[in-house]
Formats: sequence, structure tokens, C-alpha cells
Amino acid sequence: MDKFVTLTSVIAPLPQDDIDTDIIYPARFLLITDREGLDRYGFHDWRFDAQGNEKPGFPLAQEPWRGASVLVTGINFGCGSSREHAPWALLDMGLRCVIAPSFGEIFYNNCFKNGILPIVADAADHAALMADARAGRAVTIDLVAGIVRRADGSDIAFSIEPRRRDALLNGWDEVDIIAASHGPAIAAFERQQQSSQPWLWSGDAEREDTTIG
Repeated sequence: MDKFVTLTSVIAPLPQDDIDTDIIYPARFLLITDREGLDRYGFHDWRFDAQGNEKPGFPLAQEPWRGASVLVTGINFGCGSSREHAPWALLDMGLRCVIAPSFGEIFYNNCFKNGILPIVADAADHAALMADARAGRAVTIDLVAGIVRRADGSDIAFSIEPRRRDALLNGWDEVDIIAASHGPAIAAFERQQQSSQPWLWSGDAEREDTTIG
């Protein structure tokens, strides 16, 4: 997973509320299991017409927001089903940060697992960032400092749970988090088990060493 430390990008505005995961990634594409190439399905029915042509009114399909890495959107973004294809598609579209007043809980959790930073903004901060997005302005997001720096030089503070913040800063997935938090304890347990129950490890010498720590 790519690290997230700082990010500078124009913000794309998508002001609708209650955008669910079926809008972000339609259910008819769920049989696709390869994570690469999912960008073409992100917001598919909002982005493309029946002939597969881009709809000119969709912000991410027009300048200056095409290729934006930051999206500011309405309340309850990512509600609906638990499909992890939704953050996969956003990530493949190049989006690394989504800013909203609130998120669907499962989607919010899945963002961190896939290297996307979801920022919860209060009403005033959200309105300011939405205005910046509509004007085509850029922001710099500094995860270390916990701030969104606006084009006018003002800062908007945000907070992220330390465990999740560290995972994004280091590019850790769930396995990496466990290894970083409990690696020495797991290694000590394996050494003790090898000593007390060697039959469980009888074929280990013929396999690649996969112990942690």
C-alpha cells in the first residue's frame, strides 16, 4: 500500500448527499475481482452514457477536476453495502482523500485499509472546502500535522485515530499493522511452540521461513 504523508491536488466537488456504494461502484460489476482497471467503473452510471461516452456534467470528467486526488462531497458518503470495490475504484481513479461531513461506517473503515484518507469536516470547514473545489482551487493535505492547507493560506485541522494515521503514514495494510504491533510477541510464541511442540514444525525446514519479527 502506498504511503500517505502529504498530498497537493485540486479538489473535485461532488455536493450530493447519501452517495451510496452502488453509485460509487455499481453492483453489476462486482464479479470483477482484479483491483487494477477498476477506475473505469467508478461512478460509472454518473460518468458515462449508454454508449460509454463521458457525460460532460460530471465533475471528475471535466476540467479542472479531471485527475483530482481529493474529493469533497456531501453527508453520509459511502453508505449502503459493504463492498470493498468502492474504495478500490476510487483509488484506481487516483483519489487518495475524500472529505465529507460524515461517512458510511464500513466504507470509512475500508478507506484506511486501502490507503485512502477520509476526513470528517464540520459544517463551516466543509462549506469552505466546497467553495474552494467549485472555484478549482488546490489544497495541501498534511497527515503528519493533521491539517488541510487552503489556497488562501489558512489551515483546517482534522484528527485521525493514531493507529490509522500511522498505518497510512507507513503504507501498512492489516497484516503490516499486526506485525508492527505484535511482531515480537508472535515471534516469541513461535519459538516457544517450536520447542514445546516440534511436531507442528517438522516440515518447516523444507518451507520458506514465514515467521514474523
